Amino acid sequence: MKNKYKLLTKIEMLFILLVVGLVYIQVYTQLELPSYTGEIIDVGIYNQDLPYIYNHGLVMLGISIISVLASVAASFFSAQIAISVATKLRHYVFEKVTRFSLQEYNKFGASTLITRNTNDIIQIQNFVYMMLRLMVMAPLMLIGGIIKANEQSSELSFIFWYAIPILTVLIIVIAYLAVPSFKKLQAKLDAVNLVFRENLIGVRVIRAFNRKNHEKERFQKANQEHVDVAKKVNRLMAFIMPGVMLIMNFTSLSIVYFGAIKVTDGTLQVGSIFAFLQYAMQIMFSLIMVSMIFVITPRAQASYKRVKEVLNEDPVIKDKKDALTTFDVKGEITFENVTFRYPGAEYPVISNISFTAKPGQITAVIGGTGSGKSTLINMIPRFYDVSEGAILLDGIDIRDISQEKLRRYIGYIPQKPTLFSGTLKENMLVGKEDASDEEIYEALEIAQAKELLTEESLDRIVSQSGTNLSGGQKQRLSIARAILRKPKIYIFDDSFSALDFNTDYQLRKALTPHIKDATVFIVAQRVSTIQNADQIIVLDQGKICGVGTHRELLQTCDVYREIVASQISEEEIAYE
Repeated sequence: MKNKYKLLTKIEMLFILLVVGLVYIQVYTQLELPSYTGEIIDVGIYNQDLPYIYNHGLVMLGISIISVLASVAASFFSAQIAISVATKLRHYVFEKVTRFSLQEYNKFGASTLITRNTNDIIQIQNFVYMMLRLMVMAPLMLIGGIIKANEQSSELSFIFWYAIPILTVLIIVIAYLAVPSFKKLQAKLDAVNLVFRENLIGVRVIRAFNRKNHEKERFQKANQEHVDVAKKVNRLMAFIMPGVMLIMNFTSLSIVYFGAIKVTDGTLQVGSIFAFLQYAMQIMFSLIMVSMIFVITPRAQASYKRVKEVLNEDPVIKDKKDALTTFDVKGEITFENVTFRYPGAEYPVISNISFTAKPGQITAVIGGTGSGKSTLINMIPRFYDVSEGAILLDGIDIRDISQEKLRRYIGYIPQKPTLFSGTLKENMLVGKEDASDEEIYEALEIAQAKELLTEESLDRIVSQSGTNLSGGQKQRLSIARAILRKPKIYIFDDSFSALDFNTDYQLRKALTPHIKDATVFIVAQRVSTIQNADQIIVLDQGKICGVGTHRELLQTCDVYREIVASQISEEEIAYE
């Protein structure tokens, strides 16, 4: 991960040191308790010395309280640090994704980006929390336990030389086998989210075509593949605890057996056996903690790599260091021999496009499906960058202008209207943050969307993606949002398709006075929408096959005449 992503502040680094200190106190107190137990048995109980037992019992109680307080404090600060790391990671991922061009979105896909910013970061959060506790506690407990056990009986310590290596090998082998499966598990989770997301978005289409059973089977398949991988991982992980418990029980049995021999020989006391047994359990417990680290590390590692891929992905479209941020924008757009091809595509989508769109003019783009209309206008706000040639704004290459500056003067109305959950006013303020209610009313009136205000005024609730509005209402609200911005450049990407002819006519009539000084681009399928444009660009297979007015193109462009003929009768064409 690049160094610019700082996950820990200086204060949080101090908290980490504090956690280490608290864990040390917790381990130290736990290592002291077995020796007191042994002394109570060997001295207090053996001699029936009640004051000795009470005194040592009170000391043990005090040590236990200190241990509990240290454990609670360590858990609290560990949780705070883990949550802070996860919060910053989500912020960095979200910020990075918002700077992605459409190329990066297409590379990753929406479903995997959502998974990486939720489930993957949760895995990292859990890992950080566990590591702050276990990474310090496990080695301290292991080393301290061995030292303390050796103090009780060096002759019984040989048991650890067999138990510890066997347990270590078991944990390492299982973790090694589990790492690839954890990577697959996250990928399968992406697939489940993808199918689920598509079903939510396309619920109307699925019901209209009676595809519910098919989609259920499709989801079941993706879900089952996720379950199969999860079962495989969990089967591997399931061997850890039984294996650890088996080794622990054999270790305990060996200690009791060989300890009993030592007690019989008179070389070891009963209390020392109990203390040694508790230290053995602490050593085994420390190895269990190590096994837990091995359980969470592979999945966290896989999640970390997935998050790292997003954070290390450099957007193809980015500002130059000396990009222009201030200059007077008039709005003249010039295409100079522009060619564009999608990454990995063999042939370009558009080739050698050259034209000029001036302020006060309406430039329409029309052509058959797949002719490159939307691609052409998507390059103006730099959703894509040209492969060859250049696009100029007032004579300046748009790649030399900061994206924020460029888009500030563009009013973009996409082919598919995008609305956000909230009120009508909140959706309008996306176009202009400081707009007054009067400006919003005016924009809605121009866009023929005043009907949306009949009952609840600007506080009317708009549901997610505008599902409580009709297609035409969503388009008009999207148009009103762009009008509110009063931009220098308007881009209408087939934004009138859901409007009836009368509403289309009324909207364009009301809009004309407000865009007289702006550069306007209209992509449309209906000839009636663009026939009054100052210049019409006709695209065919990514190339310009005609430029002119409606009347000129009827005389000079066969492709345009075919489009018109498919929508208007011969008599109307002759009349035109």
